[in-house]
Amino acid sequence: MIIEQTYRLLKTKYKDKVENLSISEVRMGLFITAVRLSDNSYGTSATLVDDFHHCMKSSRDFGEYTPLKIRGTKVCDLFETNKESNTILTLKTAVLSAISSGILSSGNYKILENCDPVDLLDLGSQKTITIVGAFQSYIKKISETGNRLFVLELNENALTNEQKQYYVPANDYKSVLPDSDIVIITGLTLVNRTIDGLLSAIDKKTKVIVTGPSSSIIPDILFANKVNIIGATRITKPDILFDVVSEAGTGYHLFEYCCQKICILKGDER
Repeated sequence: MIIEQTYRLLKTKYKDKVENLSISEVRMGLFITAVRLSDNSYGTSATLVDDFHHCMKSSRDFGEYTPLKIRGTKVCDLFETNKESNTILTLKTAVLSAISSGILSSGNYKILENCDPVDLLDLGSQKTITIVGAFQSYIKKISETGNRLFVLELNENALTNEQKQYYVPANDYKSVLPDSDIVIITGLTLVNRTIDGLLSAIDKKTKVIVTGPSSSIIPDILFANKVNIIGATRITKPDILFDVVSEAGTGYHLFEYCCQKICILKGDER
């Protein structure tokens, strides 16, 4: 798994830093989760919600990684727990984002400031482009070009009526990804762990972008697995980040109020 491999890489290269880290604060909003670690680094992730609908009393969970039992948790314990939940998947991604934030600013990676990855694409020639996730701005921009477009999405109603001509059920990814020239993947696939299967179906010659508030992790493992560009998030105003998240903030709210878009490029990208 990309997330677990990235954590192992961080633990190997930055052992002293990772082993001493703990979660100081967490805010799990409707759409975005934000964490602050004990070194005052911040990270974000899309929020995956556990289904507690009609939860039987015997199934109620008051154990680790439930309310009032997250703050103070050591990062290494989070990644080594055998417990499984969407809350834990969300926390792991946000924590990796926080750890990665300082490392990404070290100057060891090729980063473009204030840049959206779609702006780096050549959309002027006839290509087959697949978007994984209903990125409305990307769908609009690409659909206005002469390129062939597919949108892989779990929920068809996430697309407008005009956009449904591009819809492909998410489980049918193997029918479109192998023949795509460009694939744009939502960072949510890192959180829910579906990205590995998607990447395995993509041809090595395809240009692959992973983007969104969940994508801000060090890129080494992603770059080793066919990804060319990462559309990441740099938190510029951590003092209001938690307020935005708590008030049902989404990705575009982050970029409006407290975050900056950056692109992390693989060495041979321009």
